[in-house]
Amino acid sequence: MRRLIAQLARFGVVGAVGFVVDTAVFNLLRGTVLNPDEIHSGPFWAKVVSTIVAIFVNWMGNRYWTFRDQRRAVAAREGVEFVVVSLGGMVIALAVLGVSHYAMGLTSVVADNVANIVGLGLGTVFRFWLYKVWVYHPERAQRTAEPVVERPADQVVAGPEVAGR
Repeated sequence: MRRLIAQLARFGVVGAVGFVVDTAVFNLLRGTVLNPDEIHSGPFWAKVVSTIVAIFVNWMGNRYWTFRDQRRAVAAREGVEFVVVSLGGMVIALAVLGVSHYAMGLTSVVADNVANIVGLGLGTVFRFWLYKVWVYHPERAQRTAEPVVERPADQVVAGPEVAGR
C-alpha cells in the first residue's frame, strides 16, 4: 500500500506539471493563433495541440520517475502504448470541452478552462488505471527484461509439423 501511495504521489506531481503545460499551451493558442473569434474550432485544435505537448512531458516524467522500476527496455513500444492511452484521455477531455463549448454554448475563456480542468481530471483517472494495468504493469516489465536466447541454425529443434515429414 505504501508503494502505491508513493507512486500515486509521483503520478500526481508529473500530472501537475503536465497540467500546467497543457493549460498554458491551451490558453496561449486559444488567445492567439486559434482564437475562437477568428477560427470557430480554435478551442478544439488548441486542446489537441496542448494535449500532444503534455503527453510528451508526462511520458518522460512517468517513464523516468513514476514507473521507473516498471518501465520496459523497449522504449518505442512503451511509448506507443503510452500515447494510445494518453489519446484516450485526450478524447475524454475533448468530449467534455465539446459538450461545454459547442453543445451547451459556454464559450468564455473561464468556461473553456473549467471544461479543460474537468476533462483533464476524468482523463487522469482513465490514464492512471491503464498505465498501471497495461503500459507499466510489473509482469510486462519483467517479461520484456528477460534475455532472448538465440540458437545457431544447426541447433534449432524442429517443431511437430516438421518432425512428421
